[in-house]
Amino acid sequence: MDLVIRDATVIDGTAAPSYRADVAVRDGRVVEIVKEAAAAGRRRPSGTRVVEADGLALSPGFIDMHAHSDLALLRDPDHSAKAAQGVTLEVLGQDGLSYAPVDERTLAEVRRTITGWNGDGEDIAFDWRTVGEYLDRLDRGVAVNAAYLVPQGTVRMQAVGWEDRPATPEELVHMRRLVAEGMEQGAVGMSSGLTYTPGMYAPDAELTELCRVVARYGGYYCPHHRSYGAGALEAYEEMVALTTEAGCALHLAHATMNFGVNKGRAPELLGLLDRALDGGADITLDTYPYTPGCTTLVAMLPSWANEGGPEALLARLAEPESAERIRYVLEEVGADGCHGVPIEWDTIEISGVTNPELAGYVGKTVAQSADERAELPWTTARRLLVEDRLGSTILQHVGHEDNVRAIMRHRVHTGGSDGILQGDKPHPRAYGTFPQYLGRYARELGVLSLEECVAHLTGRPAARLRLPDRGLVREGYRADLVLFDPRTVAAGSTFEKPRTLPVGIPHVLIDGRFVIEDGRRTDVLAGRSVRRTPC
Repeated sequence: MDLVIRDATVIDGTAAPSYRADVAVRDGRVVEIVKEAAAAGRRRPSGTRVVEADGLALSPGFIDMHAHSDLALLRDPDHSAKAAQGVTLEVLGQDGLSYAPVDERTLAEVRRTITGWNGDGEDIAFDWRTVGEYLDRLDRGVAVNAAYLVPQGTVRMQAVGWEDRPATPEELVHMRRLVAEGMEQGAVGMSSGLTYTPGMYAPDAELTELCRVVARYGGYYCPHHRSYGAGALEAYEEMVALTTEAGCALHLAHATMNFGVNKGRAPELLGLLDRALDGGADITLDTYPYTPGCTTLVAMLPSWANEGGPEALLARLAEPESAERIRYVLEEVGADGCHGVPIEWDTIEISGVTNPELAGYVGKTVAQSADERAELPWTTARRLLVEDRLGSTILQHVGHEDNVRAIMRHRVHTGGSDGILQGDKPHPRAYGTFPQYLGRYARELGVLSLEECVAHLTGRPAARLRLPDRGLVREGYRADLVLFDPRTVAAGSTFEKPRTLPVGIPHVLIDGRFVIEDGRRTDVLAGRSVRRTPC
């Protein structure tokens, strides 16, 4: 054997009780599991290298069902933000906005639009245009494995532009073709960001037609739906109805119930989902184990202000009358970008800026910065939007702990970090989601048993992705494995020090190769694209 892990407590990803075993690896796969191998008289496998587990748990590698590492994987070969957590697979192309498929115009526009998520990409050679070419680029070697969703907003940007109207029949044909090509090239599904322009301009009928294409290839639809605030339940119900009509599997992104209007209402959401599941719907969801959200400041604005694209929005912000219209909708009505809830500036914390001259705003709420300058919060926010060229990221403190705990217990729950790695003070979920689940919510709070928790982070997401040989510790499966200490595993990242790495995860393997060894990142680039399994 290439490697034998001896006397590990195996948590296999199925939620079954753990057991002690020796696990042998050869040619990147688990080839033998000998249960209770330490018992007298049992034959034990031998290998070129032997790791004594010595009280450590052995689980499948964790699958991040909602990642924003689309450029980070190419920019940073280390990528310890995820590798050190035990993440061996990330799902990219989230929230309807990413970098394939694109043409020259669309690439420039999408780079500008999601600078706050991924940086402007000046350090990246954009030597791809199609989904397949992007996946080929990952196959040159990256830190962890990655799957990809066709981003519906980028598709609409290419076919329709930035106009707030239904697509013409010809444009719909164009979008259907782009989605089909992406699926044929290996995408696992399609995402939407229905509070982000231009994807949010799509009516349900248009989304249904695109979901029919996704369903034809056995993929799933992953929407950031139209509201996590006012009308959140109706927005969830809309996605269930839409995918049911299309015959498409549904995976609900960061399935939270936020803002004051939704405090304590998680049971209503779960009841809605249970009724759909009992009726035969194919639904899963992901969440992160924190209460604040994270996005860009520009995402808060009403969708009509974004019509025409980033330059048109900046022109509206510069013009006093149109800027006042934006303020009025934001503060007094509730913009669709802010989930239909009037914005509360004391919940909006600036987490990152692209203009270094604005660094003094980072780590403070818009309300705090406004008070320091003796000005109205909208004046502060408008300045940031204009002077940072729409690139500012925010933490939005609008979540509820009881909702977080209730949703993570659900039978179709999986884990997703929604981790934005940009900014001076990113959300700690980017560096801490998976040890936070294991340490705080399983060990300390007992919200899930350790076996249940691992299944939520491994076997269950692998089933959603239709991966035939990942997500379980099982003979014949790929040796994407994590050795962690269930007594000490914990997130190191905090809101004060968000880039601190976790503790209690000494070893992480991808295809049987150590990417984390004795708690340190190796120089191994074992990650590759994980493409859709044909129906």
